[in-house]
Amino acid sequence: MATTKKSSRASTNGLEQLFLDGLKDIYYAEKKILKALPKMAKGAEAEEVAAAFEKHRTETEGHVDRLEQIFELLDKPARGKTCPAIDGILEEGSEILEEYKGAPAIDAGLVAAAQAVEHYEIARYGTLIAWAQQLGMKDAEKLLKATLEEESATDEALTALGESGANERAMAEAA
Repeated sequence: MATTKKSSRASTNGLEQLFLDGLKDIYYAEKKILKALPKMAKGAEAEEVAAAFEKHRTETEGHVDRLEQIFELLDKPARGKTCPAIDGILEEGSEILEEYKGAPAIDAGLVAAAQAVEHYEIARYGTLIAWAQQLGMKDAEKLLKATLEEESATDEALTALGESGANERAMAEAA
């Protein structure tokens, strides 16, 4: 009896289910990020930092749209699944907003918080692409790759923001 239960569970909890759970996780994350980005933009001191968050908000709306297309391809409802990892990362960003409001280091802190989000997303999308490839889901793979490219570009832009001024302003004004 135990082997029947195990093999039944294996067939319902295989890679396809893992892929769907991963989609739900990143869908939840993207929706939460959409809510956080305007707060981060408002909290930024430098115009270029605020503009970067606004730009990423627009891109994130596209990420949500792509994920909804993938759910549609799978004939599944677009639903999120609570993701404690992104909740924790976003909570850290909220703490930076509160603790460093008006401080010289606010922009450097916000850039760092945003990069933590990007690195989480890059890891998730990379995994989902690998699983989509394994499952032969070429349309989903293409949509996920488009988002991964944007996430990687955003990460590079955030690095540039930190290196081109946010980090120096935090040091110079604190001295």
